[in-house]
Amino acid sequence: MSTQRNLLLVEDEGSDALLIKRALEKTGADFNLSRLKHGEEAIDYLSGVAPFDDRETHPLPDVILLDIKLPRRTGFEVLEWLRSQPAGLSRIPVVMLTSSGQAVDVNRAYDLHANGYLTKPDTAHALQEMLLDFKKYWLQWNEQPETRLEAD
Repeated sequence: MSTQRNLLLVEDEGSDALLIKRALEKTGADFNLSRLKHGEEAIDYLSGVAPFDDRETHPLPDVILLDIKLPRRTGFEVLEWLRSQPAGLSRIPVVMLTSSGQAVDVNRAYDLHANGYLTKPDTAHALQEMLLDFKKYWLQWNEQPETRLEAD
C-alpha cells in the first residue's frame, strides 16, 4: 500500500520554483507539492496559523526542500526555528536546495541539523536527475519520522 507523500518547497525565485516543479513532475508525480515564497510564510505554514490552519488543505510535509536566500527570514532561520520546535515538528527532514556551494553555507546548514544539502545544478536535465534521486530516497525509500504534534 502506497501513501502519497507531501513535499514542501520553500523557494522565492519563481523561475527556479517552476524549474523544480517541472523536474519533479517528470520524475512521476506521486506526491503533493506545496510551494511557499518566503521564510515567514514557511514558519506560518509549519505552525498551522491562518491561512494554513487547515491540515487537510495544508498538511505537514514529509520533507522540506528549503532555499537559503529567502526574503523575510532566511532558510537558516527557518531551519533553526524548526529544530527548536516540539519533537513531532522538529523531526521533519529538511534538505537545503540552494545555489550556494560555499563551505560556510554547507557547514552552517549541517550545524543547524539539515538532513541534506543539494546545490542547484546548471542545467534542467541535471536538475531532473538530481530530483529523481532525491524523490527516490526521501519520498520512496526513506522511513519517515512521526510528525504528529500529539504528546509522544
